Amino acid sequence: MTRSSAPQTALIVAIASLASSVAFLDSTIVNVALPAIERELGGGLATQQWAVDAYLLTLSSLILLAGSVSDAYGRLLVLRIGLIGFGVASVAVGLAQDPVFLIGARAVQGAAGAFLVPSSLALITSLLQGHERSRAIGLWTAFTTGASLVGPLLGGLFVDLLSWRYAFLINVLPVAVTLWLVARLPVHDERRADAGIDWFGAVLCTAGLGGMVFALIEQPNLGWASPAIWMPLAGGAVMFAAFLLRQRTSRHPILPLGLFRTRNYWTGNLATLFVYAALSLNGFVVGVYLQEGAGLSATLAGLASLPTTVLLIVLSPWAGSLAERLGGRLFMTVGPLVMAGGALMLLLVGERFDYWWQVLPALVVLGLGLGLTVSPLTSTILGAIDSERSGIASAVNNAVARVAGLVVIAFLAPIVGGALDLDGFHRAAIVTAALMAAGGLIAFTGIRNSAPSAAATPSAAD
Repeated sequence: MTRSSAPQTALIVAIASLASSVAFLDSTIVNVALPAIERELGGGLATQQWAVDAYLLTLSSLILLAGSVSDAYGRLLVLRIGLIGFGVASVAVGLAQDPVFLIGARAVQGAAGAFLVPSSLALITSLLQGHERSRAIGLWTAFTTGASLVGPLLGGLFVDLLSWRYAFLINVLPVAVTLWLVARLPVHDERRADAGIDWFGAVLCTAGLGGMVFALIEQPNLGWASPAIWMPLAGGAVMFAAFLLRQRTSRHPILPLGLFRTRNYWTGNLATLFVYAALSLNGFVVGVYLQEGAGLSATLAGLASLPTTVLLIVLSPWAGSLAERLGGRLFMTVGPLVMAGGALMLLLVGERFDYWWQVLPALVVLGLGLGLTVSPLTSTILGAIDSERSGIASAVNNAVARVAGLVVIAFLAPIVGGALDLDGFHRAAIVTAALMAAGGLIAFTGIRNSAPSAAATPSAAD
């Protein structure tokens, strides 16, 4: 791919932001649509869990493969494939008439999303340099993360005013706009001469994660003693272990273990695992409980996240600029600890529900912590990796974040005690706070500040 000139910067950022946002927006918009989906299609809590985890499963397990394909065969080709697949799958989800079809369509949607994210982010890292790239990081971070957080509000409006189905059908519009913008980008893909993909490793990764997640979600219904539980769990664990072993010897690994020799990269990814598990758990529980437990409409439940979104957008550029001068360690420590405090404030929610005094203060504190965390986490983790490996490095970081959400939602029933009532909501708040605090402590002990680098690149996790 050729280098970009300055006038192309806005177009590159717009394409990268839109392509990433359409995947992340969908992953959060579904949270407030879950009660409406369950009411219309049935299936109880298991349907709600699988509507989330089917998407996360294919997204997290295939994004490693997609990162390698993006680096090997060209970012624009992979981006177009992801956009078209995501649009078609979104229409299928919106037309679903039973839980099985919906879950299958969500899995396809996640697979397409996996091809969207690393290729779109790699456009910034491969086409922009120096201050231009740093500015693009801040714009991309605020836009994509803000879009994902405003998802619950959009989902609520669709559920209350039209139907939950429009929350997915609407994806066709941003997909079409992004495809049109890609066609206007005056650059071309260059295929690497040594391109190669570990397809068997991708199968092992996907099957391993799938078996384990299936067992965790269905265990409350069937019990650990059921062969339908322990066999997929054991088989999945064996296949995922085989996947990791294969990555040590494969000529073209989809998970280059050498990336984790860099201290800030592996420590930052470990912190990402805990922080994004907490964010996924909090987003799911708050979106569902405010409707089913507190009796709010889907729109009001979506509006509940607006303070967090506003604070994130306002604080991210400021925190990113400060972290560039002071280093990311302080922000990656303080931010998650502040969010842990916000999660504990949700324990104020009682039988007599009051959003203004019981929920809003907690969400404001969560927004402050999130605004302090996102941009520094972005540049610190991937700033340690050279730009030639930006596609796979971004994909690995994103996979860590999505696997974190995948696992914590699979463990939802044990976390909430089997039912998302008030007691279950409180238990989830405590677990959220513990995960956030762990992420902050890991960053404090493991991250080392370094001189500002032009190689800092955006993280798909955001």
